[in-house]
Amino acid sequence: MKILITGTSSGIGRAAAERFLEKGHEVYGIDIQEASVSHINYHHYQADLRYDKLPKIEDIEILICNAGLQNSEDDIDNNLKATIRVAEKYSCSAKLRSVLFNASASARNGYEFPYYVASKAGVVGYMKNLACRLAPRGVTVNSLSLGGVLTSSNQTVIDDASSWKAIMDVTPLKKWMSLEEVSDWVYFLTVTNRSMSGQDILVDNGENDLNNTFVWPQ
Repeated sequence: MKILITGTSSGIGRAAAERFLEKGHEVYGIDIQEASVSHINYHHYQADLRYDKLPKIEDIEILICNAGLQNSEDDIDNNLKATIRVAEKYSCSAKLRSVLFNASASARNGYEFPYYVASKAGVVGYMKNLACRLAPRGVTVNSLSLGGVLTSSNQTVIDDASSWKAIMDVTPLKKWMSLEEVSDWVYFLTVTNRSMSGQDILVDNGENDLNNTFVWPQ
């Protein structure tokens, strides 16, 4: 299948791209940074999703809107407006079968940076809107709201002993997700799943439902 993923130069986007490539799919990536994935079936486009002309990529079957920022006054433009811009362009593909958005557990509990929380809550709302519009075509549309993930963007708290202890104290499963585990969820929701749509899936090692606590060093 032809997969389009935004934000493939690092973190979750790169891990997801590598998972689909391992499974034999053709992957197209768009990122403001240069490519970090090297594979014969990977095609990279460097662009700012907010302003640059989006590349023409036909017959997309799976769209994964992953790109975004954290803790910036530009979070709404990057995480919400740019996401809508991408989804509206590529969801027109006649072969589309699934769309997945990278939201956040913060969209549920509000515990994080103000612009980030607002942007991700907006993504969840937009996901439901798109799910309604694409349902007559048989396209599933969902979002994945993750809690802590072991990525470089979270290194600030991962490397801070007191912050990490505070996080583990309120995380029932006493761990954060690996990028490999996130990729499992991405693959399941877009390829295996054919009947669930309009849902925001919370995966956070139990933290949100039992402890509404956001830990970040001052």
